Amino acid sequence: MRVFVTGATGAVGRHLVPALVAAGYEVTATTRTPGKAVGLRAAGARPVVLDGLDRAAVTAAVRAAAPEVIVHEMTALADMRSLRNMDRSFAATNELRTRGTDNLIAAAAEAGTRRFIAQGYTGWPNARSGGPVKTEDDPLDTRPVASTQRSLAAIKHVEEVVPAAVPEGIVLRYGGFYGPGASEPLLDMVRKRQVPVIGGGTGIWSFIEITDAAAATSAAVSRGAPGVYNVVDNDPAPVSEWLPYLARVLGAKPPLRLPAWLGRPLAGELVVLQMTTVRGSSNDKARKAFGWEPRYASYREGFRAWVNG
Repeated sequence: MRVFVTGATGAVGRHLVPALVAAGYEVTATTRTPGKAVGLRAAGARPVVLDGLDRAAVTAAVRAAAPEVIVHEMTALADMRSLRNMDRSFAATNELRTRGTDNLIAAAAEAGTRRFIAQGYTGWPNARSGGPVKTEDDPLDTRPVASTQRSLAAIKHVEEVVPAAVPEGIVLRYGGFYGPGASEPLLDMVRKRQVPVIGGGTGIWSFIEITDAAAATSAAVSRGAPGVYNVVDNDPAPVSEWLPYLARVLGAKPPLRLPAWLGRPLAGELVVLQMTTVRGSSNDKARKAFGWEPRYASYREGFRAWVNG
């Protein structure tokens, strides 16, 4: 089977491409950076240097590869600077989630590609009411922080157009990444006590170790009905539990604690929301549909492997 992976040198892609090659797929893998093509070739893929916003180039590359499956992992998360204004920090990623997705869908139609898997996200987009853990059937936030409105619209765009426009369209809502090559700055910030528990730390987070995210994506290449899936671990946890635990694993001092009123001017409204009212996500649907189980069922064992590995 021929698989076309965009964003192949990103957090998920760098683990996904070798997994697909090892599974026997013929992989064409894209990157924006010419210097990274060598690594893709060494991993067993056919590299293509590609700007996902160049519609003509995307169409030509997909037609040449004639893939049976497209996996859309294009983001610009490495360029993110701050969560104080998410829409500003995520501007390039939002373009890739809107125009970039539309370009790939159009190319898929021309190439006759039936299966299309796109990267989504779960966490702060969940509605902040009702129970602590949400399924794919629960609504998204109808009262987003002002600085996240364009980012939420881009996430919704992916979820709306991919299952509707492609015969086998799948969106994988990844939880918070950690592990090799993902979220490394967080470790240094926790060591320096730069990540406080705000407002009691009652916000619920769902994590996914990065190689587990790649494994779920690889499974989705050949399994699962069209639709939206949460790709997270089995252990949604409040900030008041996971953040002090990570500090202990690192051998660092416990995180500082701040009231919400002080956290807002220091970190911004979105960070306070994530610390206090965000909801977690269930992975039941993905586990059943893909025959997938995360190797790290809990962030507890995953954090230990991340820090000590």
